[in-house]
Amino acid sequence: MLMLGACNNQEAAEPVAVDEKTDTCATCNMSVANDQHATQLILEDGKSLKFDDIGCMYKWKKENEDKKVEQGFVRDFDTEEWINEEDATYVYGAEIDTPMSYHVISFENADDAKAYAEEHSGEVLSYSDLANHEWAMDKKKGMHSHSM
Repeated sequence: MLMLGACNNQEAAEPVAVDEKTDTCATCNMSVANDQHATQLILEDGKSLKFDDIGCMYKWKKENEDKKVEQGFVRDFDTEEWINEEDATYVYGAEIDTPMSYHVISFENADDAKAYAEEHSGEVLSYSDLANHEWAMDKKKGMHSHSM
């Protein structure tokens, strides 16, 4: 189980800006675009790990269950604003394009997620649903191969 660190009298962790020139995904080493697919984890030691796809972030979490994560952030698909991963509503759909073809996107507003899912034949997922989601890259669409 991934351990979330407590903020014991510290300010809450904040997302770090994406630098498209230097930031690479902590899982697949692809460049991280400053767009609605970027995600990041702030570790208990303050280190920021950035990812190009929500699926890459979950692959890292699975492979690093012993690491203490203080906070995770995803982007609202529409506004590209950072949001706490626990507060987001997610949509999975085989036809949703994401950088590594995990086909999951995030929304700050649950109604926006539901509307997108209805329009694109997607499935609405909560943060807790993601722990049991089958994180499989669509290798036909994915840029390269890594699976969980």
